[in-house]
Amino acid sequence: MPAEETEPPVTAFMLVKTTPEWLALTVQERVDAFATEVLPAIKSRTTGVRSRFYDTEFYSARVTDVWVWEADDHRAYRLLIDALRETPFWDRYFEVVDLLVGTENGYARSYGVETVATITT
Repeated sequence: MPAEETEPPVTAFMLVKTTPEWLALTVQERVDAFATEVLPAIKSRTTGVRSRFYDTEFYSARVTDVWVWEADDHRAYRLLIDALRETPFWDRYFEVVDLLVGTENGYARSYGVETVATITT
């Protein structure tokens, strides 16, 4: 019997730009805003979501940060976006410039081939 296929995790690269309102906050106020306004909204709406944050303002004027969201499935991702849209982080503290959403190695699943990856030592 073949192994049961599971839906692959969804990865979203959220390209954002800070707003003057966000930059007017102190560093501590920013940390507190994330802890009190974003995390509770996400936790109350969905599970199976992880995040990483990258600063890009050193290299780009259009996008100041890239938020990488990994969700266990498409439902968790949709609930994440719904939750974020209910917070000031969506279009008040940050302008969402673009969303790039995909699944890792989707081509390999579609065509039944081995994944191609590079590893350097």
